[in-house]
Amino acid sequence: MDTIYLIIVLAPLVGSIIAGFWGGRIGRAWSHWVTTAGVGLSTLLSFYVLYRFLAGSTEVYNATVYSWMVSGGFRFEVGFLVDQLTAVMISVVTFVSFCVHVYTIGYMAHDEENWPDDSLAGRNSYQRFFSYISLFTFSMLMLVMANNFVQLFFGWEAVGLVSYLLIGFWSVRPTAVFANLKAFLVNRVGDFGFILGIAAVAMYFGSLDYAQVFARAPQLADVQVAVWGDSQWSLMSLIGILLFIGAMGKSAQVPLHVWLPDSMEGPTPISALIHAATMVTAGVFMVARMSPLYELSETALSFVLVIGATTAFFMGLIGIVQNDIKRVVAYSTLSQLGYMMVALGVSAYAAGIFHLMTHAFFKALLFLAAGSVIIGMHHDQDIRNMGGLKKYMPVTYWTSLIGSLALIGFPGFSGFFSKDAIIESVHASSIAGSGYAYLMVVAGVFVTALYTFRMFFLVFHGEGPRDAHAKGHVKESPKVVTIPLILLAIPSIGIGYFTIGDMLFGDWFKDVLYVAPAHAVLEIMGEEFHGAWTFMLHGMTGLPFILAMAGLATAAFIYLKRPSIAHDIKTRFDLLYLALDRKYWFDELYQLVFAGGGRAIGRLFWSLGDRFVIDGVIINGSARAVGRMADWVRTIQTGYLFHYAIAMILGLLVLLTWYVIV
Repeated sequence: MDTIYLIIVLAPLVGSIIAGFWGGRIGRAWSHWVTTAGVGLSTLLSFYVLYRFLAGSTEVYNATVYSWMVSGGFRFEVGFLVDQLTAVMISVVTFVSFCVHVYTIGYMAHDEENWPDDSLAGRNSYQRFFSYISLFTFSMLMLVMANNFVQLFFGWEAVGLVSYLLIGFWSVRPTAVFANLKAFLVNRVGDFGFILGIAAVAMYFGSLDYAQVFARAPQLADVQVAVWGDSQWSLMSLIGILLFIGAMGKSAQVPLHVWLPDSMEGPTPISALIHAATMVTAGVFMVARMSPLYELSETALSFVLVIGATTAFFMGLIGIVQNDIKRVVAYSTLSQLGYMMVALGVSAYAAGIFHLMTHAFFKALLFLAAGSVIIGMHHDQDIRNMGGLKKYMPVTYWTSLIGSLALIGFPGFSGFFSKDAIIESVHASSIAGSGYAYLMVVAGVFVTALYTFRMFFLVFHGEGPRDAHAKGHVKESPKVVTIPLILLAIPSIGIGYFTIGDMLFGDWFKDVLYVAPAHAVLEIMGEEFHGAWTFMLHGMTGLPFILAMAGLATAAFIYLKRPSIAHDIKTRFDLLYLALDRKYWFDELYQLVFAGGGRAIGRLFWSLGDRFVIDGVIINGSARAVGRMADWVRTIQTGYLFHYAIAMILGLLVLLTWYVIV
């Protein structure tokens, strides 16, 4: 199995290197074939690993592949931890990435039109894009397969770096350059907390290996550390919160969420790749992997819970007023990531990973479907200019409907099982903040259904595209675009039904995700679980289902029957609309406080340090001092001999006086 694990990781890297360094020589076709084949091979082998775990024919693998440095007792190694959690993650990551690779062949076919004729960056951009997305897949696989904090941090930073390259891929667009810089800087804020958390682990545990850290954690559960002055903090709370700050950046949780909507400036395939199964889920995976640490601190769990609940509801509200089709789906991602964090906060780690898996399929489907619509609309992304696309794009329509129903948690679809499990877990929890979280996630169900079907009805129903040119030319996307939609639609429908029993209430994550007995909410729910069908029937009698249907019905009534109501609501609640349209003024606040503050500090250093001290005192000041000294010396150089004789006599008297006194 060692060779298989290595191939899973290295196949995308090899494809990325070939397309990146020799893409200009081998051409476009070979570049997309070699990268897609590499990710396809990783996908098949990942499914094989998952199958072996399902069949019970393989054991957990935890071994070092390569030791590259030993310093101060710490071993810096490349190692793999492959268990049931890893098997699920690599299967999801590689499958979604493979679908994105195939889709990209069609979506980026005319990428040269996005670059000026004299742009050097536009030369071989097609090959470079495939190199980037394969490198992104490699980075994510290194992250999820890591068995130590050093490799975790490598994968963590690598996906951040490649996302920077992908978000700003169209570098001739100022908005894309601004967006990738914003993503990079915001993630650095989170990563600062993340690396402090890893440093705390190294300092107190004396190791960076998962197994050793998790084994020693109970012994350090009661350790208190001085954080600020005489204040004492639980070591586990400190580590948990610091690590979660890193997750807040990567998984775009409030208040470090501002980068994710702007990342829509990149090509649509990377929107699906970043927002579905890879970068944004890294934080969710990390917290779940660190469950032996988080279970020792209810403070850290409450922190995760409240942040996740706030993100789930308030970011969903913004989606209601968005008119860019990709941004609606982006704010949906923010909200759903909040749901995953809520599950982690109530120790329902399996439910969080379950929703991560189902969300990866239907969210990638929705992003790729949005890209298909954008192709059909000749790159117009404003949903107010769309409408009636059902008759022009039937495959995109039906796959989008499947993704939308899965997103709102319609019974039978994958999102229903995972979202309902999270809500029930929160309801059964007694962790501080669970009451607030339950209110947020239940209200978020209505909001999700409203913004999802607002977008769906405006895009696919109605009279037809408002733009006359688009109306005359819109048509279904080519098969290279629609086949990935169909492949993603299949698990979006049924994977929740077939996996809920084993993943949530079975022993699939036994000895992988640790849950303290006092926090075992899924175990309590499992006592009343009698199969997926019964779970679905029970869910159809609950408040979340009623709110989801109410949100769908509200969207249908407003956007299909009475469109004027939306304008009336916007006018009557103009202040609320303004707050949502401005995204609660987070961007303005950060621009004023952090960006403006940074520029102010820079001007202060320039004014005082550079202009006054360096230029004024050191450089120009020394020159002026020499000039003044020269002027003074010049005044005493008279040229008269008796002046010099008097000076010599006076100098001799001074020396004699000093000699006598001393």
